[in-house]
Amino acid sequence: MIDNIVAVAATAAAHLITGVRGRWQGCAPEPRPRIYFANHASHGDFILIRTALPPALRQGTRPVAAADYWLTSAARRYIAVNAFNAVLIDRNAITRTVDPVEPMTRALDEGASLILFPEGTRNTGGQRLLPFKRGIYYLAQRRPDVELVPVWIDNLNRVMPKGEFVPVPLLCTVTFGAPLHLEEGEHKARFCERARAALLALAPEHEEETQPAKEAVP
Repeated sequence: MIDNIVAVAATAAAHLITGVRGRWQGCAPEPRPRIYFANHASHGDFILIRTALPPALRQGTRPVAAADYWLTSAARRYIAVNAFNAVLIDRNAITRTVDPVEPMTRALDEGASLILFPEGTRNTGGQRLLPFKRGIYYLAQRRPDVELVPVWIDNLNRVMPKGEFVPVPLLCTVTFGAPLHLEEGEHKARFCERARAALLALAPEHEEETQPAKEAVP
């Protein structure tokens, strides 16, 4: 009960601070397992995406989050695990003992939707969007029938700039685009490039990418 109150309070705060609006221009909100993949500007961006979803879809939508960040304190653990039921993954390829794609596929099989950030880290530089890590490809490969929906978050980096603790009130828009599927025989690099292009296509016209993208390291 308390856990749900925390999630509801965070949703209400996101509405109050940002006035977040959801724009469904490529698909409709439907109660089916989906992979929502988005640009990554702040630790609070999964809350905005969840807030932009219709209330009926929020409970069954789980953020995919880095265990090395969200398990570093009792407060962060509570927010991630108890309040938002996050799928926590180990990003350290050297020390991890569990395939990070496995808990994501398990969540999809249980009927949940996922919020995924394929850049792998927060983007604080001049590029609109960092190159994608390969995890989104492996997830699409294992569950080819699940829709991957690109989601562009506009203005979030100015709502919660890196290093700041007090949010700056500013209107945010979360745009949901047309779903993607892995094509038969499509290779990792090609799929990641296509998914990244679909996400960039949702960015507002006033934003410009200042640096060329390079292929991500797995």
